Amino acid sequence: MNTKICAQLGIDFPLFAFSHCRDVVAGVSAAGGFGVLGAVGHSPETLDVELSWIDEHVDGKPYGVDLLVPTSMDNKEQGLSARELEDRIPAEHKRYIEDLLAQHGIDTRDLWDRVGQDGVGDNMREAGASLVLDAAFTHPVKLVVNALGVPPEFMMSKAREHGALVGALAGAKEHSTKHAEAGVDVVVVAGTEAGGHCGEVSTLVLVPEVIEELKDYDNISVLAAGGIVTGRQMAACMAMGADGVWTGSVWLTTAEAETIPVVKEKMLAATSRHTVRSRSRTGKYTRQLRSAWTDAWQAADSPEPLPMPLQGVVANAAFRKINKLAQANHEGAKQLVNYFVGQGVGLMNETLSVRAVVYQFMEDFAAARERLNNVIGE
Repeated sequence: MNTKICAQLGIDFPLFAFSHCRDVVAGVSAAGGFGVLGAVGHSPETLDVELSWIDEHVDGKPYGVDLLVPTSMDNKEQGLSARELEDRIPAEHKRYIEDLLAQHGIDTRDLWDRVGQDGVGDNMREAGASLVLDAAFTHPVKLVVNALGVPPEFMMSKAREHGALVGALAGAKEHSTKHAEAGVDVVVVAGTEAGGHCGEVSTLVLVPEVIEELKDYDNISVLAAGGIVTGRQMAACMAMGADGVWTGSVWLTTAEAETIPVVKEKMLAATSRHTVRSRSRTGKYTRQLRSAWTDAWQAADSPEPLPMPLQGVVANAAFRKINKLAQANHEGAKQLVNYFVGQGVGLMNETLSVRAVVYQFMEDFAAARERLNNVIGE
């Protein structure tokens, strides 16, 4: 396809796939799209293993990595260790989670044993993220994206040094302006339909709003995101002026995805109304499957979720138990378990291979283009 981002990255089809699963990333890149591996949960050593595997399975096709270095947390929590983060968790929040899990038949005696030892938040600060990025650039990474906030200077400079593009997610028009002023190459415009961190404005409104805002920045490519799980949606976004699309949720129900089976089953059965924006997992608003967990944090007697990264510390402690027990068919855990996913989940009704999803996007895009040509008489 003849779009700016295709020329910049040497790809055939501007379908970008964010995933924490290396099989998904490699599968999309090998099929002509562009896979992006979520790196925030990795150490430099584990990321090297993952990217080495991807190198062996993409036949020289390009791919990227995604980090999460929020500006607000970088300023406020810069010097805190994982153990110091634990010390800042109020007793009220620990009790609330203990009571919630106990109500669902989950033993909480060892709930906090690993807190402070798993490095939660380390890679969301410059020191940790910089080391991860150094490991990434021992591989042929072509794009690095910051998922929450303006990419920090160290990210920009390292990418430039290695000839890689820099991208950033924008959930509002003003975010895109800041990204452009910082010199990014790619702005991912994420509407509220998106899974994970998202704002309040719909994709259909936000994409043209940002494209108009960035009309004087000829060097920037704009990718649309938020609820996009079909080729016809991709075609619609590109008709509005986007250079391609950024997707995440649609890969969670693929055959290769590492999504735990009970969550995958929930997603396949869900409608577009079965998601909710909640601060209960990270401290910032994220769209996720509604469950007993999200309901509990919206109850009148619930404490206010903690700021990032503290809410992630307590949520991760709980979900280590919840996920393990849910996979063992524990009824209480199955009621609580959830994951980040967008409103497009209502269109994710069958398990397909990654390659099949890519080809389905291509076919659906072509059909949408033909329909539009018929409407306008070409």
